[in-house]
Amino acid sequence: MPECMTEDKIGDVEAALDLETIPDDVKEYARVRLGETTDTRTQMVEDLRELIYQRGDITPLKMDDEYLIRFLRARNFKLEPTYRLLQNYCRFREENYNFYENVNPIDLHHIGDQDILSVLPYREQNGRRIMIYKIGKWNPSVTPIDDIFKATIATLEAGMLEPRAQILGGVAIFDMQGLTMNHAWYITPSVVSKVLEIMATSFPMKISAIHVVHESWVFEKIFTMFKPLIGNRYKEMLFFHSDDMKSLHKHIEPKYLPVVYDGIRPDYGYAQWFSTLSRDQRVVKAMSELGYATPKPFEIQET
Repeated sequence: MPECMTEDKIGDVEAALDLETIPDDVKEYARVRLGETTDTRTQMVEDLRELIYQRGDITPLKMDDEYLIRFLRARNFKLEPTYRLLQNYCRFREENYNFYENVNPIDLHHIGDQDILSVLPYREQNGRRIMIYKIGKWNPSVTPIDDIFKATIATLEAGMLEPRAQILGGVAIFDMQGLTMNHAWYITPSVVSKVLEIMATSFPMKISAIHVVHESWVFEKIFTMFKPLIGNRYKEMLFFHSDDMKSLHKHIEPKYLPVVYDGIRPDYGYAQWFSTLSRDQRVVKAMSELGYATPKPFEIQET
């Protein structure tokens, strides 16, 4: 499968998803941190499926083992928390069907063109993928905030197909350079609620750390809306670095960061990520089953 074509001399570029392989060290991490073994995985999937049938208050999109396992991994194989997560996920989809219905992730290329959201096609030192938001580059008069939600959710849904990501979670960098009061007007309580649902309560993608860089007084004003709603567990995942990239490097080594964060890598765009994924028919099929545009969710025109 063709990989991301941007030149990167490190040699570990891997935009394509690894849908099958779980390295031994990640399996051990899953055993120690999540309590996942072959036996517990089999038993807990059966227990979760039985609970879904027994309670009958939700109708998951799918009921196969692979689909249910991602929710169990997100809640460390604890049955009731997993069920609540699945409930929240189903409710979120029902209430925000427009984030899925007739959405083709490739059609959201303007998110990448503006450099608002990107996914790095390699993993940091702990094996996690990195999402980067450059909120200051968002032009609200050109790009509706719902498009950012659509791109974010499509990225997470694609990432959640990867077993390694289900186990390890991901890392997010929020770059606030260029954030203005014009942006702040669009960060309503409803938007805050959706962000927290996506990041904390309603998606089976674990966020291991959120790094905020180049924050300003405008960010501080916006963050005051979020702070009371963030639980202690998630507050521990937040790291604020201001303009100090050495502080960021204590968490993510420079060789896993773009040059803009005093790393050594080139930038990668949103469109590059999905253009690569579009070539894997397994990913196309899986995303189609999640409600994305058919018949070819990631079809792109060759030029």
